Amino acid sequence: MERLKSHRDFVTVLKKRRKVTDSDIVVHVLVHDDAEDCSHAEPHRRLGLAVSKAVGHAVVRNTVKRRFRVLARRYEHELPDCCDIVVRAKPSAAHADFDSLDRQVARSFARVGSRGARRGE
Repeated sequence: MERLKSHRDFVTVLKKRRKVTDSDIVVHVLVHDDAEDCSHAEPHRRLGLAVSKAVGHAVVRNTVKRRFRVLARRYEHELPDCCDIVVRAKPSAAHADFDSLDRQVARSFARVGSRGARRGE
């Protein structure tokens, strides 16, 4: 999974208003349906992480980001083939254990995947 790097890409995903929420995370999604973005033979998914200072100091934020990267790789297969995802941490994510975040990411990515399939995207 590639990374979302530019501010413009983050804003584009966040403005689309398609999101799935859970107790410690919010997953924003933008599914690409145009041919030029999805012309790759392999799935083209990009991940962005949004962990604000409200979550905690730098060590805590980096720990949360590392956990999200691992979990996103683990459940990447649940997502639509061509999409951009922004995983946003709520402040409670700093105190959540790894198993709880694991269940939340699994549920959220499955919901994103089923919405994309249901809408024909």
